[in-house]
Amino acid sequence: MADEETTQAESQTTLEQATDAPAEAVEQDAQEIALSVWDQTLTFLEGLLRPWNAYQVAIALAVLAVSLLLARIIKPRFYEWMRAREDWPKWRYRYMLMLHRRLALVVFVVLIWSIVWIMREVTWPSRSYLLGVLANLSTAWLVVVLVVRLVSNSFLRAILRYGAWAWVTISILGLSQETMQLMDHAAIEIGETRISLWVVAQAAVMLGLTFALARFLSTQSATSIRNNEDISPSMQVLFVKFLQVVLYGIAFVVGLRIVGFDLRGLAFMSGFIGVGLGFGLQKVVSNLVSGIIILLDKSIKPGDVISLGETFGWINSLGARYVSVVTRDGREYLIPNEDLITGQVVNWSHTDAYVRLDIYFGTSYGDDPHVVRKLAIDAAKSVDRVLSFPKTPVCHIVGFGDSSVDYILRFWIEDPTGGLTNIRGNVYLALWDAFHENGISLPFPQREVRMLQDGDPPPLAD
Repeated sequence: MADEETTQAESQTTLEQATDAPAEAVEQDAQEIALSVWDQTLTFLEGLLRPWNAYQVAIALAVLAVSLLLARIIKPRFYEWMRAREDWPKWRYRYMLMLHRRLALVVFVVLIWSIVWIMREVTWPSRSYLLGVLANLSTAWLVVVLVVRLVSNSFLRAILRYGAWAWVTISILGLSQETMQLMDHAAIEIGETRISLWVVAQAAVMLGLTFALARFLSTQSATSIRNNEDISPSMQVLFVKFLQVVLYGIAFVVGLRIVGFDLRGLAFMSGFIGVGLGFGLQKVVSNLVSGIIILLDKSIKPGDVISLGETFGWINSLGARYVSVVTRDGREYLIPNEDLITGQVVNWSHTDAYVRLDIYFGTSYGDDPHVVRKLAIDAAKSVDRVLSFPKTPVCHIVGFGDSSVDYILRFWIEDPTGGLTNIRGNVYLALWDAFHENGISLPFPQREVRMLQDGDPPPLAD
């Protein structure tokens, strides 16, 4: 019995040692890699004490000082030269400004490569090795800046720039393999999934590149779609939104696949996300679906003039969740798409841009109504923005009031975004001037008031 217990204890000890062995091996490998990198660093620093290596460091510092001095002299002249280029597109201005800010680096690259080429021609290559490394590093940094400038998002551009600088520097210094191994050893395990720092870095870079490419393609395609006059404004917005969803979705999937991430693990998680969206984001999903319906049925489009409750203005843009409506007083209302689907919306320019306005006025009974009607129509035609063709102003008698003959003047405009109150005011002012010039009176109610003294008999009823 004792022998059996001893055997079980030995087996348990052996199993624990076998389980701890991989972790100890990983830690030992990481220590060996770190010591190797440290030895290489010490070797490099000791090499700087050699005469020719010290000379190369001094030459590099001298080139840096000369580059800073030349950049300080050239920068004002370069800036004045850029200001004189008024016909350049914006992207060229942005690149020139970027070169202006990094002019010292550009000059350093030119000078250092010139010195490396001269030294390789007149002496041994080993005597210009450090200068060659510096030339490669500075050139790579400059190329990274030029390429990453294509990314318009500033946060994403900064991540790609510094990440690319770090990786290029490590690669040129010959430390890429050790760095990869160290980052791969720094990992955590979640179930059967192992996530290392190297995988996270790869995913960040790949997703950044694919999203930057997707954004660039989306911007270029959106510009082409908006410049196509054969596509209605609402369909342009729909195509642009659909293209953005497709491109960013492809960028996400491709970026993860390049890294080697197993997308099958997202299937189970997507079910929970879908349920959460269904219950917790009902309004958001409703607005998204309503936005798609609005774009498909073309009920409203950018530029339309609409009224919704107390809000009157023109549509500035159609978003995935809301519609931007700008009023005449400069306010911008963000109306949820669901309100435009379920509420009563007045679209002043749904089928065409013509809008009819009505003005009511009255004249005294002594004025000829035929003359009044002609003067009112001519006055409306004299106002800017009032159409004379194909919609012409008309004036009709609508009733005989207590003290005036009542008229309605109807006229049309085709630019409701210019405002309605101002055009009505201008027509009223034109009527006032025309009636005063032709002796047409504008009556107003009159009442006769009698003051009775005490003891006076009351007035007899009619």
